[in-house]
Amino acid sequence: MKQESKKYNLEERTAKFGEEIIGFCRELKQDITSTPIINQLVRSSTSIGANYMEANGASSRKDFQNKIYICKKEAQETKHWLRMLNKCFPLKAERIRRFWNEAQELTLIFQKITSTLKNK
Repeated sequence: MKQESKKYNLEERTAKFGEEIIGFCRELKQDITSTPIINQLVRSSTSIGANYMEANGASSRKDFQNKIYICKKEAQETKHWLRMLNKCFPLKAERIRRFWNEAQELTLIFQKITSTLKNK
């Protein structure tokens, strides 16, 4: 991912994040413990971008604010599932940590957007 698009195009950044999580999860060996965690991770990580798309098409400022808040919540949930996934696949810790860091950055971005909107 180019630094420029990572930094400034949040729509592309959130979509790419979801795509990268999907690709990563396809590589993992699933069992009774990891399957539900992988499913939840895919859902929350791809939901970030979906909700951001909805926010961009929001019908009002309040609708936009609510969708951005959901983006933040989904990014936070993604961090949780990544932590759980790390327990299932400790040998993948480095890649999982990179995904966690990106989810953290997205959380902070959406937090900043929501707090800016509240202060206006």
